[in-house]
Order: sequence, then C-alpha cells, then structure tokens
Amino acid sequence: MSSIKDEINRRRTFAIISHPDAGKTTLTEKFLLYGGAINLAGSVKGKATARHAVSDWMEIEKQRGISVTSSVLQFEYDGFCINILDTPGHQDFSEDTYRTLMAADSAVMVIDGSKGVEAQTRKLFKVCVMRHIPIFTFINKMDRDAMDTFELLDDIEKELGIATCPLNWPIGSGKNFKGVYDREKKCVISYSDTEKGTKEGKTEEISVDDGEKLKSLVGEEAAENLLSEIELLDGASAEFDLDEVRAGNLTPVCFGSALTNFGVEIFLKHFLNMTTTPLPRMSDSGLIDPVNNDFSAFVFKIQANMNKAHRDRVAFMRIVSGKFDATKEVRHVQGGKTLRLSQPQQIMADERKILSEAYGGDIIGVFDPGIFSIGDTVCAPADKFAFEGIPTFAPEHFARVRQLDTMKRKQFVKGIEQIAQEGAIQIFQEYNTGLEEIIVGVVGVLQFDVLKYRLENEYNVDIKLENLPYEHIRWIENKEQFDIPKLTGTSDMKKVKDMKGNPLLLFVNSWSIGMTVERNKGLILTEFSKN
Repeated sequence: MSSIKDEINRRRTFAIISHPDAGKTTLTEKFLLYGGAINLAGSVKGKATARHAVSDWMEIEKQRGISVTSSVLQFEYDGFCINILDTPGHQDFSEDTYRTLMAADSAVMVIDGSKGVEAQTRKLFKVCVMRHIPIFTFINKMDRDAMDTFELLDDIEKELGIATCPLNWPIGSGKNFKGVYDREKKCVISYSDTEKGTKEGKTEEISVDDGEKLKSLVGEEAAENLLSEIELLDGASAEFDLDEVRAGNLTPVCFGSALTNFGVEIFLKHFLNMTTTPLPRMSDSGLIDPVNNDFSAFVFKIQANMNKAHRDRVAFMRIVSGKFDATKEVRHVQGGKTLRLSQPQQIMADERKILSEAYGGDIIGVFDPGIFSIGDTVCAPADKFAFEGIPTFAPEHFARVRQLDTMKRKQFVKGIEQIAQEGAIQIFQEYNTGLEEIIVGVVGVLQFDVLKYRLENEYNVDIKLENLPYEHIRWIENKEQFDIPKLTGTSDMKKVKDMKGNPLLLFVNSWSIGMTVERNKGLILTEFSKN
C-alpha cells in the first residue's frame, strides 16, 4: 500500500510549448503511445476521414488542425504517473497557455529543426523564465532538412538567453538523417522510420569507437563529420548540471522526429530522470509543501460544453498538496463556503473517468455550477489560505457583438457569459447609456472566430461582429474618488464597464491615456483588474 508521500513523489506534471506546427501535438501523442494510453496515434492534419489527434477535442480544432484550448492528459510510464498539459501553439490563444503554465512544474519546448526559435516560442519562454520553470528541449523534424546543429543551439542561446546542453547529437538531417550520437553512452543509435502510428521500430546501437561499423552504417563522410563535431561539442557546450536545469538556467536538448517516433522514448526517459516531483506553491500564508500539507488546489482553467450531451462547465484544478478524497468536503476560499467537489474526473481530452482520489501534482476536472473563477483556491475545511492569483491579460482587439435573432437574447447572453468565464474573451457594456450592446475584447483576433463558431454550434445563436478601433484598455483603480460619467477624456476614448460593474476606459491611441490622466487630477489607471 503506497503512502500519500510515495504517490505525490511519483507524479510529474509538465506543459508542452511550441510555435504552431513545430509538432507539439504529435509529440504528445507519442508519449501517450509509449505509456499505453492509446494504441494508435492520430495525425493532426490530413484527410477528413483520418483520425484526429486525441488532445484536440473541440470541433473547430479538428477542422483547422490547430490546438485552440489546453488539454490535460494523464498516463503511467515506468512507475511514474505523468500529467501532460498540451497547450495551444497559436499566439492568439496565448492567454490560455500562460494560465496553463501556472499549473506546470516544468515545460517541454518543441522546436522545428528547420526553423529554429520562432516568435511564439520566444513569448512563451519568457513566461517560463518569469516563473523559473525548468525547460527541456526537443528539436523535432530531423527527418526533414534542418538547420546546422551548432546554429540551432546558438539560436536557442541567443534568442532565449538560456544555456544549452545537448544530450545527444544528430547525424545529418532529411534524407541523410542517420540517427543520433548518445553523449553519455558514447554510442550511435541508428535512425529507423517506423510506421507512423506505432511505437515499434528497429534501432541499432553502435559504439563510436567501432570505426568500421560506424562508417558502414552512416557512410565515411558522415562518420568523419560526427567525430569532429563531437570533439568540438565536448570543448564548447555547457557542462550538464542538474541544479542549473532545475533553476531554469540550462536546457537539456534532444534531437529526433516525433512523426516517425525516433528519439521520443529516449527523450522521455531523460526527461523523467531530470524533472522534479511536484513543487510547493506560494500562498498568502507562505509556501505550501505538497507532502506536508492537507489537500489544496487552485483553478487554472474553466471550460464549458466539453460534453455536448450535458452542456456542462468543468473547472480544471491543479492539486498542490495532499490527497484529494471525493467523499470529503473542501473549503472554497473565495466563495467562503465548504462544499463537496462534484463529479471529480480525470480528463483524457474529451473522455472522462470519475475519480475517488487524486494527489499533489495531479490535474482534476470538477463540475462547476458557476461558482468558480480562474485563480480560486480550494483547500481542507480547517485551512484558510489562498494561492497567488493568476494574471489576466489586457485584451488588444475589440468588437461589438450583435445577435441576429432578437428572440434568442437569453441564449446569447448565457453563451457569451459562459465563454467569458473561461477567460478566453472579456466582455464589456456601454457605461450608463442604457444600451445592452456587448463589446468583446480578446488577446488575439482568432478568438473572434472561435467565439462565433461556439455561439452558433453550442448555443444555436448567430452573431454579427463589428470590429472597433480601440487597442488599449485601462481599469480605474481609484473609481470611488471619481464621478465616472463626468470624467474628462479624449475624443477617441470610450467608457465601458465589465461584468462586475467596474468602469473601464478604451482608447484608440496610447497617448490618449496620458492625456486623460492629466485632465483628471489624481486618476489612477491600470492594465490589470485587481478584482
């Protein structure tokens, strides 16, 4: 019978981040394949009849071949219980990714070998650095023509400001990809193009000192290149230092091809040896240790309508400490109530399994009757601490939303409010004009397409979106000191309120913000809501 401590210590919880199309969802699927969680990996793109990736469950994701929401996937491998948070790669859904990173203990960064570090990788990486999250790098698509390996590593170091330590080294790329050299074992592992959806593949290990065998496997030129690159590498690359990895200052690097499965299990084994057990989290009562505290968790994501048949809302929680027992009551700190978490479940994309227990490090989904918000804390009834909040990003694009059928006002308001509670969009109304028109703010414009699609498909409401010219939004921190309707603004300013009734100001030009502050003595404007 394993103890709570043993169960927590075998957990590993990480997020996968990358630029779109670097192969992140494919890599996730292959991890699941090795853990026996699925028997056949689905291709993310391809014909309409092809299987879709397990982690892309929303209809719009299957149509476009991109990940729109973060999925949570759990599987067992080699004695570890692994929780993967698969995140959207597209920058228009970056806010969902930021929140997901709050629930992870480490991150796997997937880089396309032919492209190096791309814009979105840079942005997400900054969030990891801000939180000191350890990063493990998988350079993917080596079965296609790739950049020079030294250039790739240099690109990571320069662009992201983190030292690299290659655990293995590729021999060629594209049609000339012969395999990888394992630096620890000092041997070459030959490349084999396995059947795309399976984990079987024949690889051969050859000692780098066996010159004749090496030449016959990779060719004379590639063998000579490899030996000179190894010499260069041993002299130039950073020494492996686990403490530096865990501090987020050094990233171990592996090369492979997720599509053909080569190098995936090697990477997974290295990763599990280096990554940490679930980490403590800061609360307003100090650090909460996973093993030495009773049950506690925080909400990092809310998703409505994962199950079309039930039209429900699921709040995703990262368990920080202790053991979750479905039969016991918990305290919802922000709501000030004790309650029993309803229908606790483990999610495998859109498939669910009802849970009776879970442990620190796990991600669980619970039925949300509309009481939870992103960042909320739940803990044992005797405790009263709250975890640090999750930041809300100021939207950068705004549109007026109108429903085309006025008879469907009720469904329209319900749908838009529920989608807003998930944190993907923010909704505002005209301030004290009596107009019921709704203005939607988003971080990326693709969110407008998702909103339109979901309202039509999940709530049966057709809408028209009218883009607005505003690009800047500010909350009024000291609203009690001002008569909002009498605020003196600029011609490009608009007064709105959020769903909690807080007044906000929208501006077309950034210079108008400063002018408005000057014209209203003592006015304090902020980019974040503190409510």
